[in-house]
Amino acid sequence: MKKLFLFTVLLTVLISCKNNTNQKAEAGDEFESFVVKESISAGGYVYLLGEQGEDLKWFAVTSRDVNTGDVFYYAEPLVMKDFYSKELDRPFDEVIFLMKVAMDPNDLKELGMEKEQMTMPGNKPSGKITTDKQDLNIETPKKGISIAQLYENLKQFDGKKVIIKGQVVKFSPEIMNTNWVHIQDGTLFDAKYDLTITTDQNVNVGDIYTFEGTVVLDKDFGYGYFYEVLIEKAKIIE
Repeated sequence: MKKLFLFTVLLTVLISCKNNTNQKAEAGDEFESFVVKESISAGGYVYLLGEQGEDLKWFAVTSRDVNTGDVFYYAEPLVMKDFYSKELDRPFDEVIFLMKVAMDPNDLKELGMEKEQMTMPGNKPSGKITTDKQDLNIETPKKGISIAQLYENLKQFDGKKVIIKGQVVKFSPEIMNTNWVHIQDGTLFDAKYDLTITTDQNVNVGDIYTFEGTVVLDKDFGYGYFYEVLIEKAKIIE
């Protein structure tokens, strides 16, 4: 009787372990993962050289204990090209910052839409004006609007396609899978003169372009990326 009891307990434990393994494997299939080959701690982050298939990539997570061979699962990565770490005094061709990351994919699954609070080091786009006002007098395009007109009538243009022309004063390529362009045209409304545009096209700082894109208000990407107004998925038409 005693042996039967021990056998039953052992069988229950084995089945439970098998189920947990299967659940972890199934959950892991939903997320990307990598194996840690190297780790460097700096400035409240851990930079991880991760093996992902046949590729080696640099990842960054908030400070924690990490060992070589650890496996991390993640979602919603933020890719930073040509990133320079002041703390490490070294450039990276690419660093993938992870806000939603866990060593157990089941834990990651339970996070849902919750994200770790991470303040990104280095340069990044933000909703605040980061450029000085330029002395410009750019003509408003036909069938288009000026930056001042946009800011003065935000609700009127919300969700609509607009044509707008300006000089590029800042360009940040390949952040969150898009390019970020700041333009000015010399006009302003309520002290607002700088407009942010997202596009898959490259531009040159100092050049003047005419864009067509969709106005989006109160855009919150998370991680501190909040914009009162954006022109999204813009295309250069001149």
